[in-house]
Amino acid sequence: MGLDFTVIPKYLDVILLGCAWTIGITIAAALLSFFGGVIFAVIALYAPWIIRQPFRLIAWIFMGTPLLLQLFLIYFGLVQIGIDLPAFVAGIVGLGLHFAVYNSELIQTAILAVDKGQMEAARTLGLSRTEALRKVVIPQAVRDVIPPISNNMIALLKDSALVSVIGVSELTLSAQRVIGRTYRPFEFYLLAAACYYVINLGMEWVQRRIERRISISR
Repeated sequence: MGLDFTVIPKYLDVILLGCAWTIGITIAAALLSFFGGVIFAVIALYAPWIIRQPFRLIAWIFMGTPLLLQLFLIYFGLVQIGIDLPAFVAGIVGLGLHFAVYNSELIQTAILAVDKGQMEAARTLGLSRTEALRKVVIPQAVRDVIPPISNNMIALLKDSALVSVIGVSELTLSAQRVIGRTYRPFEFYLLAAACYYVINLGMEWVQRRIERRISISR
C-alpha cells in the first residue's frame, strides 16, 4: 500500500486535540503526584502508628501492582461502591496516586537527609513541629529531589497513554481512532510519537529552568 503522509493534514486537528488532553492529564496528575508525595512522605515519617501502617499497605499496593490494573480498579471497580468517576478524572487520580507513592519515597529520603539541627533550631525559635516541617525541613528536602521527581514526571507523560484504555481521548487514543478511519497506522503512530517527543522536550526545558532557579537561590 505504501506510505502516504498527505492524509495527515486532514486529521491534524484530531491529533492536536489529543495532545491537549495529554498535556492536561499530565499537568494535573503531576501536581497531584507532587503534593500527594509530600503528604505521603510526612505521613510515613511522622504520623501515628495507627495511620502509618495502613498507609504503608496502600503504598505497597500501588508500588507492587501494574498501573493499568490500578486504572481499571479506580474507573470500573469504584462504581460498585457508589463512586462513579469520569474517565478523565479517574485517569488523573490513577496516574497521580501511582507516582505520588514513588515521589514519596524520594521525599522521605530527602527529609531524613536534612540536618536535624534545622528542626531543633526552628523549634528553638518558637515554631511548632508542623510549622518547622512546613517552613524549614520540607522546602529544603523538596529542592534536593527536584531532578529525580522531574524524571518521574517524564515517565508519567509516557504512561499517560494508558488512560486510553478507559476511554480518555488523549494522544494515543486519538491516533488510534484516526487510524480506524484511514487505515494508515505507520503515519499516525509516527506522528503521535513525534508529538510525545515534542511534549517531552518541553518538559525537559521546564525542568532545566526550575533546576537553574533552585541552584541560583541556594
